Formats: sequence, C-alpha cells, structure tokens
Amino acid sequence: MSSSEAMVSDIIWMWRALELAKLAHDAGDVPVGSIVVKNGEVLGTGYNQREVLSDPTAHAEVIAVREAAKTLEQWRLDGATLYVTLEPCAMCAGAIVNSRLERLVFGAKDPKGGACGSLFNVPVDPRINHRVSVTSGILENESIELLQFFFGEKRKIAKDMKASKEK
Repeated sequence: MSSSEAMVSDIIWMWRALELAKLAHDAGDVPVGSIVVKNGEVLGTGYNQREVLSDPTAHAEVIAVREAAKTLEQWRLDGATLYVTLEPCAMCAGAIVNSRLERLVFGAKDPKGGACGSLFNVPVDPRINHRVSVTSGILENESIELLQFFFGEKRKIAKDMKASKEK
C-alpha cells in the first residue's frame, strides 16, 4: 500500500472512530471513539463508557482492544492498527503496548493527559519491550470540535444550574 493509500485508509477509519465518539457523547461521556483494524477488517470497536458502566477503565481504547482480542481469541494483536479520536492516556497507552498493536493512529493531542507524545511517549519508549508506530493529527480538527462541543455543553449546564440556584 502506498503512503497516499495508507493516508486515505487512516482517514476513513478515523471517520468511523468519530462516529463511535458521538455515541459516547450521546451517553453523556467524553466523546472518544476507537476502532481496531487488521487487513481492512474491524476486530473491535469502543467508545468511552465510564459514566454508563461506572468503570474508570471503560475507555474507548481498552474496550476496542478487549473486543479485538476476543475476536481473534488471543491477546496479541500483531499487525493491527488502533484508531482513536483522542491521544491515549497512560493506562490506554500501556494496553496498546501490551496488546502488541503494530500502529496507533489518533486525532487530537491531549496536553493534560496524553501518553503518546504529549506528557509521556509510552508507545515508543525504548525501555519497554514492544514499540508501536504512532501517527497523530488524522482528522484532528474534527476530533477537537467534538470535544469542545461536549465540554461547552457541560459548562453551559453548570452555569445554568448555578444561575437557577441563585434565584
């Protein structure tokens, strides 16, 4: 596959991840979506479900990786790519490395919690026994807009609640 074909493929899969992120938004969770793909086949999908499941580990990436491992009936996801709309946190970066994914592709950077280039760089840390190729910035603006919309709604609700209490 040429580099331009790979870029088009990355964009197509990232659109799918954004669709999943909207499901998280609709459920009242931070809109992050994720999909694991190998040889053009979807192995697993996920979106943030921390609020719905009351589970701090129910991040989009962890859910997608678990589903992919179940699909393959093995924990090693060699040759697979994980697409996610937001740079993974330390927990998710660890899951990505430990599942032996080949590639990580993400949209928006997370300067406050990202562990794939922003705060830490877990996937390429030479002290770890497996490294993951990382591509960032795919549909970055679309990913950022969805996150900003979500947090803007949250701030508006909080402001409205505060104003109604003051009356």
